[in-house]
Amino acid sequence: MAEKRVPSDDTAPASGRSDDAERLARAARPADEALRLHPFYQGKMQTLPKCAVRGLDDFSIWYSPGVAAPCREIQADPERVYAHTNRGNLVAVVSDGSRVLGLGDIGPEAGLPVMEGKALLFKYLGGVDAVALCLRSDDEREFVRAVQMLEPSFGAINLEDIAQPKCFRILEALRATLSIPVWHDDQQGTAVVTVAALLNALEVVGKRLDAVRIAMIGMGAANTATWRLLRAFGVDPGRVIACDSRGTLHPGREDIAAQRDARAERWALCTTSNAAHVAGGIAQALRDADVCIAFSRSGPGTIDPRWIATMARDPIVFACANPVPEIWPWAAHEAGARVVATGRGDFPNQVNNSLCFPAIFRGVLDVRARTISDGMAVAAAREIAAFARARGIHAGDIVPRMDEHALYPRVAAAVGMAAQAEGLARVRATHDELVARATARMAAARQATDTLMASGLIAAPPDDIGNHRPG
Repeated sequence: MAEKRVPSDDTAPASGRSDDAERLARAARPADEALRLHPFYQGKMQTLPKCAVRGLDDFSIWYSPGVAAPCREIQADPERVYAHTNRGNLVAVVSDGSRVLGLGDIGPEAGLPVMEGKALLFKYLGGVDAVALCLRSDDEREFVRAVQMLEPSFGAINLEDIAQPKCFRILEALRATLSIPVWHDDQQGTAVVTVAALLNALEVVGKRLDAVRIAMIGMGAANTATWRLLRAFGVDPGRVIACDSRGTLHPGREDIAAQRDARAERWALCTTSNAAHVAGGIAQALRDADVCIAFSRSGPGTIDPRWIATMARDPIVFACANPVPEIWPWAAHEAGARVVATGRGDFPNQVNNSLCFPAIFRGVLDVRARTISDGMAVAAAREIAAFARARGIHAGDIVPRMDEHALYPRVAAAVGMAAQAEGLARVRATHDELVARATARMAAARQATDTLMASGLIAAPPDDIGNHRPG
């Protein structure tokens, strides 16, 4: 368990004491360092053996002729592939590069650094081996077929950075046809951490989830999934006002009604949310709202501070666009926001799916789950929120940090137990067994990285950032 913290009423980020020029310079620093360090390492992932190689004779065991024996055993019983290969700990991170971060359709090559970064987080935080696969395809049926053909080699599939609405259809098609878990992290992972953060933000301001008014700004993959998960938590849809690039969603949106068959998710929002039929744009959606959840156009300036000032008492503002939030956190605080979260790690309260996806995949792989259900996502969100509460929360600290490593085994175990309770697991284990297995795998991954760094096999970064090391 992380060290227990003393709650504080300090709601403003530490950077709030600097002037705007210093704040903006600090915000630009990760991009500047990325441009230096990516060419230095020429990528973030490599392949290393996991078996002992004691001498030349061992290759007769790991390859021909010895390898024929496990091949025959798998042929007789395909489930034995999990005993003889790394399939049970291997995830494909698959993208077409059509909706990368806040960058849009930049293509498969330009998306590859993000997918490699995802693979790094899978390994370092979850002990999960992952392969970055960027597909050159604009045809969603072709994309689906390519992933279907990959199934025998992987224990699970992580879809990433795919534009909507095809991302919804691709996820649905793959979940319906594959016997391994398929997860679109931009949708489901972001939703899990967002809801976990919201539960704790509401605890800080003394409000109830079933009583607040929520404005959702930007209805792409992340907020559409967040909407579904909020409903799974019992939120009254009528108390939610959603707003896309053309304004608030309500039954009078003729542009969506005309395409209701092709845009079923969006039309369902029009007909079930916004009971008051509030019309207008972001300003109208935010008026008297208790909560703003924004996954919209990268800012700043997407959300005007004046609109924050019209929200209800002690407003909660999640401005999660990347790489630049819809409103800078210090501007939201100055406008009256009590709790502010972003998607960035250099500000307090990072709403980042990295807090959940390594552990969720660890959990589903360890029980060999067939899918990842809404119930499993709810279990993950509750565990993330509970972990933070146990060590203390306040307005500037509502979710765990990525370096709170004790979080991940707990989330993995919660997901594994939920999978078993729903009859979705092929392997059974107790909660304590799942925690122990996850802890060991995750610690080994971090130790391996530390060992490679200490030995010089991973070179120290150049210049003054040579002292930076992962959590």
